[in-house]
Amino acid sequence: MAANGPNSLIWWHWVGTHGGEIASDLGQHVTLTMEAVLIGLVLSAPAAIAVRSRPRLAAVLLGFTGLLYTIPSLALFSLLGPLTGYTTRTTTEVALVSYTLLILIRNFLVGLDGLSPDVIDAANGMGFSSLRRLVRVEVPLAVPAIVAGVRIATVTTIGLVTIAALFGQGGLGILILTGLQQNFHTPVLVGAILSVALAVVADGVLLLAGRLLTPWSRGRVVAR
Repeated sequence: MAANGPNSLIWWHWVGTHGGEIASDLGQHVTLTMEAVLIGLVLSAPAAIAVRSRPRLAAVLLGFTGLLYTIPSLALFSLLGPLTGYTTRTTTEVALVSYTLLILIRNFLVGLDGLSPDVIDAANGMGFSSLRRLVRVEVPLAVPAIVAGVRIATVTTIGLVTIAALFGQGGLGILILTGLQQNFHTPVLVGAILSVALAVVADGVLLLAGRLLTPWSRGRVVAR
């Protein structure tokens, strides 16, 4: 086996000559992940706020999103295919967003429901309306739990985006798929290593962002 050839574990010459392709796949991976998490946040925030004072409705919503979360990724992509097309961006994003909903809604509810009643009473005593109390008091104090949910959803989505390659949507999964089809180790390892690195970096950035947004909560453990 050559020390640095096509049959080696990592063929650095291939990596060097395919830098543009690797960068493009990484960029697509980041874009798909960000779109899914942002759409998930846009859907989850109002949904959690709407059901927070309705335990039965909250249980139904969590049950439904939990059911979506348990569907194997390949099965969900395949189920969506007849509705939105097997190789469309819509199918990919609908599937990815579906897996973020349980995590995000649950953490929104944990953050909002975990506030001290004294804080709510104080805001009411200051004459805050329900909307003003939500925006100025409740959501800011719930940020640690919300950010924890975003971190989990982001890391989960980064892993799931690799499946999108099977449906023609790019990302680092393209490298892994190509390597498997050609029995070529290098693109498989490059795709896998970059996926892990991206998850670690994204988690670190979100952790730092959460600390910057909530300086009062530093040193406090947020339950996931």
